[in-house]
Amino acid sequence: MTIMDNARMRNVAARARGLILHPQAEWALIDLEPATMRGLYTSYVMILAAIPPVCGLIGGLIFGVGLASHGLHTSPIGLVVSAIIDYALFLGGVYVMALIIEATAPYFGGTKDRMQAMKVAAFFPTAACLAGVFRLIPALGALEILGLYSLFILWIGLPRLMRTPEDKALIYTLTVLVSSLVVMILISVVAGAASTSMQ
Repeated sequence: MTIMDNARMRNVAARARGLILHPQAEWALIDLEPATMRGLYTSYVMILAAIPPVCGLIGGLIFGVGLASHGLHTSPIGLVVSAIIDYALFLGGVYVMALIIEATAPYFGGTKDRMQAMKVAAFFPTAACLAGVFRLIPALGALEILGLYSLFILWIGLPRLMRTPEDKALIYTLTVLVSSLVVMILISVVAGAASTSMQ
């Protein structure tokens, strides 16, 4: 690992720690930071998004069970393919969520801003990605429920970054939450179908 890679990993760890422990303060920093879509992906999303599929792959190879969402078992190639599909679909899902956040903002008195929406979509799933570490040991898989803390992170950051009035912040957050659940279900269905067809 180069010095630059070490610095990037420290930045990712610091950002994740801030969002988990002090979401209000961290979102305030995020709100003011200049960003690009490429920068958000390469400096944060691609790193955090790798945790669940990589941990699921390692856990599956060690313990001989597949990634739970796809019903794959002991086939190493199936596990690798499933991990790659999960990773790619998550990366695409972040972009889709940004589009949803941006498109719905004006309906709740917010500002239609693609980059701010991208920031929300990139950072709010932090807890869910970190909880993916429990896939290393399939017996601890139920602890992935801790990833629901991402919903709180979303609730704190969404109205701030999208400039939603306080009286409409809750309904906007619930709308984005329902949309994100639909996106996750669709991703899961597509990933499952793709994994099954690859076996």
